[in-house]
Amino acid sequence: MRGLDTTYKIFPFWRKINHIYALTIVTILCSSYLLGRWQRGSGEPSTPAAIVTCTTNNLTTPTQVPKLLDFSAHHVAENDPSMSKGSGLLQTRTYPSCNTNYIEYTPCEDPKRSLKLNRTRLMHLERHCPAKTELLKCRIPAPYGYKKPFTWPVSRDYAWYNNVPHKELTVKKAGQNWIRFEGDRFKFPGGGTMFRNGANAYIDDIAKLVNLQDGAIRTAIDTGCGVASWGSYLLSRNILTMSFAPRDTHEAQVQFALERGVPALIGVMASKRLPYPSRAYDMAHCSRCLIPWDQYDGVYLIEVDRVLRPGGYWILSGPPIRWKRSWKSWERSKEDLNAEQSRIENLAKNLCWKKVIEKDDIAIWQKPINHFNCRRTQTDNPNPPLCPTQDPDLAWYTDLQTCLTPLPEVSANQEVGGGQLAKWPKRLTAIPPRINSGSVNGVTPEMFQEDIKLWKRRMLYYKKVNYQLGQPGRYRNLLDMNAYFGGFAAALVDDPVWVMNVVPVEAKVNTLGVIYERGLIGTYQSWCEAMSTYPRTYDFIHADSIFTLYKDRCEMEDILLEMDRILRPKGSVIIRDDVDVLVKIKKITDALEWDSQVVNHEDGPLKREKLLFGIKTYWTTPNPTQQEPNTHS
Repeated sequence: MRGLDTTYKIFPFWRKINHIYALTIVTILCSSYLLGRWQRGSGEPSTPAAIVTCTTNNLTTPTQVPKLLDFSAHHVAENDPSMSKGSGLLQTRTYPSCNTNYIEYTPCEDPKRSLKLNRTRLMHLERHCPAKTELLKCRIPAPYGYKKPFTWPVSRDYAWYNNVPHKELTVKKAGQNWIRFEGDRFKFPGGGTMFRNGANAYIDDIAKLVNLQDGAIRTAIDTGCGVASWGSYLLSRNILTMSFAPRDTHEAQVQFALERGVPALIGVMASKRLPYPSRAYDMAHCSRCLIPWDQYDGVYLIEVDRVLRPGGYWILSGPPIRWKRSWKSWERSKEDLNAEQSRIENLAKNLCWKKVIEKDDIAIWQKPINHFNCRRTQTDNPNPPLCPTQDPDLAWYTDLQTCLTPLPEVSANQEVGGGQLAKWPKRLTAIPPRINSGSVNGVTPEMFQEDIKLWKRRMLYYKKVNYQLGQPGRYRNLLDMNAYFGGFAAALVDDPVWVMNVVPVEAKVNTLGVIYERGLIGTYQSWCEAMSTYPRTYDFIHADSIFTLYKDRCEMEDILLEMDRILRPKGSVIIRDDVDVLVKIKKITDALEWDSQVVNHEDGPLKREKLLFGIKTYWTTPNPTQQEPNTHS
C-alpha cells in the first residue's frame, strides 16, 4: 500500500461523474483513504494540500482537478508485443539494482573507458558513449545515507557528505577555500583559485568594470568551473550561468555544483564544439581554468567567440594576466608568460574583439556587435579566416574549427548582428530576434506568443495535480527533455528553481538559440545516449512527446532508465504523450518501482494526449551491515 499512499499524497484526484452518484463515491473514497491512513499509522501530519478533500464543493468545478484514469483493465496499447496471448495480462519485467560500483556512473564519460582513448588535447575526456550492447539494464543506486539536498539558498553553502562522499578537493584545494568538510556535510565558503576574498567580492570587482545590474547581461558560461561558486553567486544578480568542467582528477567538481543547486554539465574544450548554439552567452569566464587559449591556432578562443553574443564579454583571470607580479608564484619565466599574453592579445584582436580593461588580476575583452567593419579591415589572407557558409548552431559532435563564425549581416555599423535583445526581464517574453527575422524555419511571432499563453495554462494545471511543484524548496534542479521555446522554464521563472532546457538533436526545428535569446539556458542532447551529468542530478523531469519523437530510433526502456539514473530519490516526473505510448511507459515505470498515475489532458478526456505523473521511490545501497537495499526515507 506504500505506492498508493504516496500517490494519494502527491496527486489529489477526483472522478468526474454525474452529480447523483458523486456524493456516494466521494464519501466511499474518503472513508477508505482515511481508514487506510489510520491502519498504516504513517505518523505524517495531514494537511489540506496533501489529502483528498471530503467535500462536494469541487463537484461544481470539475476542471480544477484531473480525472483518475484506470487503464489496467480497459485500455491496452495497440500492437503491444508484451501482451500475453489469451491471458490479457501484461508481461512484467524487473530492473534490479546495479552493482554499488556504479553509484556515480556517467555512461558517456566513464573514467575506465577514457583510459583507453587518445589523450591528445584531452580528447579522452570528451563524450564516448557505450555501444548498444553495453547499455545497463539496471537501476543506479544512491549511496547509503543519501539525504534530500539542502533547500536553496542554503544549498549554495552546504551539501551532505553522504550524497557526494569525496574529500579529495578538501585536501587538494585546502588553501584556496573551495570546500571544507564539517562533520556530516561539506561547506562551500565561496572561495576559488583567484577568489582570494570569495566569489561575491570577486564578482563585485567585475561589476566595477562591466555593468552587471541593468539586465543586459543575463546568460553566462564558466569554462572550467570548479565547484561553480562564480555561477552560484551570480544567481543573486539575475545572471544564469552554465558551468562546466570535465570528469577528471578534480573528482566530483560538477557533482558538487549540482548538489549546491547550480546549473552545470560535464564538459571539456577538446576537439568538439560546445553543445550550445552560436550567440548564446552574454558573458564568458575563465578563472585559471587551464585552457590553452593561445595554442592550436587559437581554436578554443575562436569557439568562445562562436557562443558569445554580439557585444558579449570575455573575462580572463589568472595566468598570464598580471604576470609581472605573479610570475614567481606561478613558477614560470617572465618571457614565457609575456609571450603567452601577447599571443592571446593578438588572437583577440584578429577576432575583432576590443580590450575593455585590464586591472589587477582581471582582463576583459568585448566582442563587436557586428562584423561590418571587421570584414572590411581584414587582409586578403586573414587569420583566422571567415568560416564558409555553414550552420553556426550545429554543435553535437561537431568538430571545432579555426575560422571566425560570421555574424548575421547588417546594413549599418550601429546595428546588432542577429538583432538587438531586450534587457532582462523583458527579454523573457519579447519576441526573440531569431523568430522575428524568420531564421527559425516554420516559426512565426504569433506561434511564440501563443506558446507563452499555452504554458501559463499548462503550469496552472501541473501545479494543481502535483501541488508540490508550487511549493518553494521542494524542487530546485529541473530538466525539460524537449523544451521547444522554453515555455515550461519561462512559466517557472518566478519560482526558486532553474531549468536545463534540452533541444533534442532529432527535433524538426532547432530552437535552442531562441531559448538563449529569451535569457534561459540549455543544451543539445540525443536521448538515444546518456546525458553528460551525474546520477541524481535533477529533482524534477518534464518530458513532452519525447517517446513519440524517439519511436523507432531507440528503446523506450533505455530512455526511462536514463531518466531514472539522473533523477534524485523522491524526484518527480511529468511525461506528456499519446495514450498508447503512456500505457507502455506506465508498465516500465512500475517495473522501475516509481509511484505513477496517468491523468487526463488539461483540456479534458477527449484528447488522446495524456499525462503521466510519477515519483521515484527512495532506496539506496544496503547498509554495510545488511544485505537488503535501504528503502527508509
